[in-house]
Amino acid sequence: MYQKWDGIDEFVAVATMGSFAGGAESLGASTSQVSRAIARLEGRLEAQLFYRTTRKVALTDTGRALGQRCRELIRQRDEALDLVAGGGEPQGELRLTCSTALGSRFVAPIVARMTRQYPKLSVNLELSNRIIDLVAEGFDLAVRTGNLADSRLIATRIASRRLYLCASPDYLERAGRPQAVDDLAHFECLMGAASTWQFEIDGSNRPFRPNGRWRCNSGDAVLEAALLGMGICQLPEFYVLPRLADGSLESLLETYRPKDEPIWAVYPQRRHLLPKVQHLVDRLRIELGPALGHRPA
Repeated sequence: MYQKWDGIDEFVAVATMGSFAGGAESLGASTSQVSRAIARLEGRLEAQLFYRTTRKVALTDTGRALGQRCRELIRQRDEALDLVAGGGEPQGELRLTCSTALGSRFVAPIVARMTRQYPKLSVNLELSNRIIDLVAEGFDLAVRTGNLADSRLIATRIASRRLYLCASPDYLERAGRPQAVDDLAHFECLMGAASTWQFEIDGSNRPFRPNGRWRCNSGDAVLEAALLGMGICQLPEFYVLPRLADGSLESLLETYRPKDEPIWAVYPQRRHLLPKVQHLVDRLRIELGPALGHRPA
């Protein structure tokens, strides 16, 4: 059984670091030990895994195909061992993803404090507005908002955020004020990543599809366009509350403001018992809501 694993950790380390020396350093081994282990693995497979030159190494086609599978095997092995021997302490690599603005402003500081507390834990945080397939890409957890549809994932509500419909005073002076949701069809709408805006009318959710000449998947860019007087936007509170307070934006259609939007921690079912995931979900539930100005979910 040991022979089947012999060379796998060394192979993945070299593939990740891009050199035998870097792979050896990451494992705390000598370069010659790593080189011999990989040579034995190549011998068993009867296939070359790396192209070797005096300056660098590169994966062969076989190496690339094997590397992706081996990384996942190592992850699953280490997770199984953590569950048995970890004593409940978060350890190993924690891979998570979150949207750029929410992640950089609020999630990253929470994760950094957790990493500082647990020295055996390492973190890989990817901030992206792309909806990442957690299962296919090997992520432990994602922080997401709104409605969720992936049945392979477990979802825990950790906080909520409030949406505001806003425009600058100079735009409203030029264009007038909408009095109802349907009036928005006659105004310039500044669109972000969401294809629809949300409102609540007579206790029911009412989506509205905005139309306009400006669309950007960055909330900061939408906010700047609104401040320049280019039109009306709907954004989460952490973008606009300071601007509402100083008068550079005005809130609109407050009677029709939607219910607070849920924020979720989502994670693959096979990982939900890992201490690193449990601890982060608990911490996010306690800390994220107050950071956004709400009570914990």
